[in-house]
Amino acid sequence: MCFLLGLLLSQTPARAQAFDSYVFALSWSPGFCAVEGQDKGREQCASGSGVRFVVHGLWPQQGGGSAIDCPAGQRSIPRQTLDAGRDLFQSDGLARYQWRKHGGCTGLAPSAWLDDVRRAHAAVIVPAAFAHLQSELRVEPEDILRQFREANPRLRPGMAAIACPRNIFQEIRICMSRDLRDFVPCPQVVQQSCRARAISVRAPS
Repeated sequence: MCFLLGLLLSQTPARAQAFDSYVFALSWSPGFCAVEGQDKGREQCASGSGVRFVVHGLWPQQGGGSAIDCPAGQRSIPRQTLDAGRDLFQSDGLARYQWRKHGGCTGLAPSAWLDDVRRAHAAVIVPAAFAHLQSELRVEPEDILRQFREANPRLRPGMAAIACPRNIFQEIRICMSRDLRDFVPCPQVVQQSCRARAISVRAPS
Protein backbone atom coordinates (compact mmCIF):
# COMPACT_ATOMS: atom_id res chain seq x y z
CA MET A 1 0.00 0.00 0.00
CA CYS A 2 1.42 3.39 -0.87
CA PHE A 3 2.33 5.78 1.92
CA LEU A 4 -0.41 8.32 1.27
CA LEU A 5 -3.18 5.73 0.91
CA GLY A 6 -2.04 4.03 4.09
CA LEU A 7 -2.04 7.34 5.92
CA LEU A 8 -5.57 8.15 4.79
CA LEU A 9 -6.82 4.74 5.91
CA SER A 10 -5.21 5.23 9.33
CA GLN A 11 -7.00 8.53 9.97
CA THR A 12 -10.25 8.39 11.89
CA PRO A 13 -12.48 11.07 13.43
CA ALA A 14 -11.90 11.25 17.18
CA ARG A 15 -12.94 13.12 20.26
CA ALA A 16 -10.60 15.74 21.63
CA GLN A 17 -7.89 14.68 24.11
CA ALA A 18 -8.20 10.95 23.31
CA PHE A 19 -4.63 10.54 22.10
CA ASP A 20 -1.37 9.20 23.44
CA SER A 21 1.41 10.53 21.19
CA TYR A 22 2.19 12.87 18.32
CA VAL A 23 3.58 12.67 14.81
CA PHE A 24 5.60 15.77 13.98
CA ALA A 25 5.80 16.24 10.21
CA LEU A 26 8.65 18.25 8.68
CA SER A 27 8.25 18.92 4.99
CA TRP A 28 11.30 19.20 2.73
CA SER A 29 10.16 22.19 0.71
CA PRO A 30 11.97 21.40 -2.60
CA GLY A 31 10.34 17.96 -2.62
CA PHE A 32 6.93 19.35 -1.68
CA CYS A 33 7.14 21.86 -4.52
CA ALA A 34 8.22 19.20 -7.01
CA VAL A 35 5.27 16.97 -6.09
CA GLU A 36 2.51 19.42 -5.18
CA GLY A 37 3.47 22.26 -7.52
CA GLN A 38 3.08 25.98 -7.07
CA ASP A 39 -0.68 25.91 -6.52
CA LYS A 40 -0.34 24.86 -2.88
CA GLY A 41 2.56 27.11 -1.92
CA ARG A 42 3.31 29.91 -4.33
CA GLU A 43 5.62 31.90 -2.07
CA GLN A 44 7.24 28.79 -0.67
CA CYS A 45 7.88 27.40 -4.15
CA ALA A 46 8.88 30.64 -5.87
CA SER A 47 12.20 30.56 -7.67
CA GLY A 48 14.96 31.79 -5.38
CA SER A 49 12.96 31.31 -2.17
CA GLY A 50 15.60 28.96 -0.78
CA VAL A 51 13.09 27.38 1.61
CA ARG A 52 14.27 24.09 3.12
CA PHE A 53 12.53 22.23 5.98
CA VAL A 54 9.20 23.68 7.10
CA VAL A 55 6.56 22.51 9.54
CA HIS A 56 3.75 20.53 7.95
CA GLY A 57 1.90 19.59 11.10
CA LEU A 58 1.73 18.07 14.57
CA TRP A 59 -0.75 15.21 14.53
CA PRO A 60 -2.19 13.59 17.67
CA GLN A 61 -2.21 9.81 17.43
CA GLN A 62 -4.99 7.60 18.70
CA GLY A 63 -4.75 3.82 18.50
CA GLY A 64 -1.98 3.97 15.90
CA GLY A 65 -3.73 6.42 13.60
CA SER A 66 -4.05 10.19 13.37
CA ALA A 67 -6.95 11.70 15.28
CA ILE A 68 -8.72 14.02 12.85
CA ASP A 69 -11.77 16.23 12.34
CA CYS A 70 -12.71 16.79 15.97
CA PRO A 71 -15.52 19.31 16.58
CA ALA A 72 -13.15 21.59 18.53
CA GLY A 73 -11.21 22.17 15.33
CA GLN A 74 -14.08 24.19 13.91
CA ARG A 75 -13.26 26.93 16.39
CA SER A 76 -11.46 29.77 14.62
CA ILE A 77 -7.85 30.62 15.35
CA PRO A 78 -7.57 34.22 16.59
CA ARG A 79 -5.64 36.60 14.37
CA GLN A 80 -3.05 37.18 17.10
CA THR A 81 -2.40 33.43 17.33
CA LEU A 82 -1.95 33.12 13.58
CA ASP A 83 0.50 36.00 13.59
CA ALA A 84 2.50 34.32 16.36
CA GLY A 85 2.85 31.19 14.25
CA ARG A 86 4.20 32.74 11.09
CA ASP A 87 7.71 31.54 11.87
CA LEU A 88 6.40 27.96 11.94
CA PHE A 89 3.81 27.55 9.21
CA GLN A 90 4.40 28.78 5.68
CA SER A 91 0.94 30.31 5.39
CA ASP A 92 -2.10 31.21 7.47
CA GLY A 93 -4.08 28.81 5.32
CA LEU A 94 -1.87 25.87 6.30
CA ALA A 95 -2.04 26.82 9.98
CA ARG A 96 -5.85 27.00 9.82
CA TYR A 97 -6.07 23.68 7.99
CA GLN A 98 -3.78 21.91 10.44
CA TRP A 99 -5.76 23.27 13.38
CA ARG A 100 -9.05 22.21 11.82
CA LYS A 101 -7.85 18.76 10.77
CA HIS A 102 -5.60 17.81 13.70
CA GLY A 103 -5.06 20.53 16.31
CA GLY A 104 -8.65 20.53 17.51
CA CYS A 105 -8.24 16.89 18.55
CA THR A 106 -5.65 17.78 21.20
CA GLY A 107 -8.14 19.37 23.56
CA LEU A 108 -5.94 22.46 23.65
CA ALA A 109 -6.76 26.07 22.89
CA PRO A 110 -5.31 27.22 19.54
CA SER A 111 -2.54 29.19 21.26
CA ALA A 112 -1.54 26.20 23.42
CA TRP A 113 -1.57 23.93 20.36
CA LEU A 114 0.72 26.36 18.59
CA ASP A 115 3.01 26.29 21.62
CA ASP A 116 3.22 22.51 21.25
CA VAL A 117 4.08 22.87 17.55
CA ARG A 118 6.88 25.22 18.55
CA ARG A 119 8.15 22.83 21.21
CA ALA A 120 8.19 19.93 18.77
CA HIS A 121 10.06 22.02 16.22
CA ALA A 122 12.66 23.03 18.81
CA ALA A 123 13.13 19.42 19.91
CA VAL A 124 14.19 18.14 16.47
CA ILE A 125 17.69 18.91 15.18
CA VAL A 126 17.93 18.94 11.40
CA PRO A 127 21.11 17.30 10.06
CA ALA A 128 23.68 19.83 8.89
CA ALA A 129 23.85 18.27 5.43
CA PHE A 130 20.39 19.60 4.61
CA ALA A 131 21.42 23.15 5.49
CA HIS A 132 24.18 23.00 2.89
CA LEU A 133 22.58 20.98 0.11
CA GLN A 134 23.16 22.74 -3.21
CA SER A 135 22.42 20.05 -5.80
CA GLU A 136 20.07 17.10 -6.18
CA LEU A 137 21.07 13.81 -4.57
CA ARG A 138 19.96 10.20 -5.00
CA VAL A 139 19.90 8.40 -1.67
CA GLU A 140 18.26 5.49 0.11
CA PRO A 141 15.43 6.53 2.45
CA GLU A 142 17.33 4.86 5.28
CA ASP A 143 20.22 7.28 4.70
CA ILE A 144 17.93 10.21 5.56
CA LEU A 145 16.62 8.45 8.66
CA ARG A 146 20.17 7.60 9.72
CA GLN A 147 21.24 11.25 9.43
CA PHE A 148 18.33 12.34 11.63
CA ARG A 149 19.19 9.65 14.20
CA GLU A 150 22.80 10.82 14.29
CA ALA A 151 21.67 14.43 14.82
CA ASN A 152 19.12 13.35 17.45
CA PRO A 153 20.69 10.55 19.53
CA ARG A 154 17.44 9.63 21.30
CA LEU A 155 15.74 9.06 17.95
CA ARG A 156 16.10 5.35 17.32
CA PRO A 157 15.01 2.99 14.53
CA GLY A 158 11.25 2.58 14.48
CA MET A 159 10.53 6.16 15.56
CA ALA A 160 10.36 7.99 12.22
CA ALA A 161 9.21 7.51 8.64
CA ILE A 162 9.85 9.02 5.22
CA ALA A 163 7.24 10.13 2.68
CA CYS A 164 8.42 9.84 -0.93
CA PRO A 165 5.62 10.25 -3.51
CA ARG A 166 6.98 9.73 -7.05
CA ASN A 167 10.27 8.64 -5.41
CA ILE A 168 10.96 12.23 -4.31
CA PHE A 169 11.79 12.99 -0.68
CA GLN A 170 8.91 15.12 0.54
CA GLU A 171 8.71 14.71 4.30
CA ILE A 172 10.01 13.12 7.46
CA ARG A 173 7.50 12.16 10.15
CA ILE A 174 8.87 11.84 13.66
CA CYS A 175 6.97 10.19 16.49
CA MET A 176 6.98 12.00 19.83
CA SER A 177 5.48 11.47 23.26
CA ARG A 178 2.37 13.38 24.17
CA ASP A 179 4.38 15.69 26.43
CA LEU A 180 6.92 16.19 23.57
CA ARG A 181 9.81 15.30 25.87
CA ASP A 182 10.99 12.28 23.92
CA PHE A 183 10.77 10.29 20.71
CA VAL A 184 8.67 7.13 20.79
CA PRO A 185 8.21 3.97 18.69
CA CYS A 186 5.35 4.07 16.19
CA PRO A 187 5.04 0.77 14.27
CA GLN A 188 1.96 1.83 12.31
CA VAL A 189 3.65 4.99 11.04
CA VAL A 190 6.93 3.25 10.24
CA GLN A 191 5.06 0.51 8.39
CA GLN A 192 3.93 3.15 5.88
CA SER A 193 7.41 4.60 5.35
CA CYS A 194 8.94 4.93 1.90
CA ARG A 195 10.09 1.57 0.48
CA ALA A 196 11.85 2.84 -2.64
CA ARG A 197 15.45 1.69 -3.09
CA ALA A 198 16.60 5.21 -3.93
CA ILE A 199 14.85 8.56 -3.93
CA SER A 200 15.60 12.07 -5.16
CA VAL A 201 16.43 14.77 -2.63
CA ARG A 202 15.81 18.00 -4.54
CA ALA A 203 17.89 21.08 -3.78
CA PRO A 204 16.37 24.46 -2.92
CA SER A 205 15.90 26.80 -5.88
